[in-house]
This record gives sequence, structure tokens and C-alpha cells, in this order.
Amino acid sequence: MAHDNNNGMAKGLVLGLLAGSAIGAVLALLYAPKSGKELRADIRERTDDLLTEAEKYVHTAKNQAAEIVTDAKRRSELLVSDAKTKANSLIQDADKVLTDARQKAGTIVEEGARLKGAVKAGVDAYKQERGKS
Repeated sequence: MAHDNNNGMAKGLVLGLLAGSAIGAVLALLYAPKSGKELRADIRERTDDLLTEAEKYVHTAKNQAAEIVTDAKRRSELLVSDAKTKANSLIQDADKVLTDARQKAGTIVEEGARLKGAVKAGVDAYKQERGKS
């Protein structure tokens, strides 16, 4: 956030300097005692200088924009990668829980079957003993 604020201040400063330079150059040329031909040549020269500075500024702005886009792409790729990793981890954890639950359910069913068999054997033994008496 602070980085964005610094970029905005820097852009404002550069634009202010360019505008101030342009206004100062025009005023200096208008109040200087020169012939029309010299004045036009000076204005043309100052205009060329300002255009060169503006081109440099545009070039710098384009480079900074490209860096920002590249950085944003890199960060988004990292976020997507992290999200995929976390999703895979959650899926693996869910599979483990499900597998454990199935194993426990199988164990409970087996124990229930053994208990049922033991109860049946006990009932059969009781009936046999009762029938002998």
C-alpha cells in the first residue's frame, strides 16, 4: 500500500516538474527581448526538450507498468499454486479420515458378528444344559 502511495507521489512530482518547466520556459521566452525568429527557434528548442522529457517519462511509466503486471502475474501464480497445494492436502486428509472410518466400521461389524456368534453359542449351550436336566 505504501509502495502505491510512493509511486503516486513520484508521478505527481514528475508531472509537476514537467508542467512547471514548460510554464517557466514559455514565460522566460515571452519576456526575453528577442526577435520573432529567435523566439520561435527558442520555443521550438524548448518544445523539443519537453517532448524528449515526456517521452522518457512515458518510457519509464511503461517499464514500471510492465514490472507491475509481471509482479501481479507472479503473485497470482503463487496464490493459485498455494491454493492447489492446500486443496490437495485437504483432499488427502479427507481420504484418510474416510479410510479410517471404513476400517473402524469394518472392525465394528466383525466384532458384532463375533459377539452375535458368541451369544448364539451361549444360548445354544444354555438350551442343551436345560434339556439335559
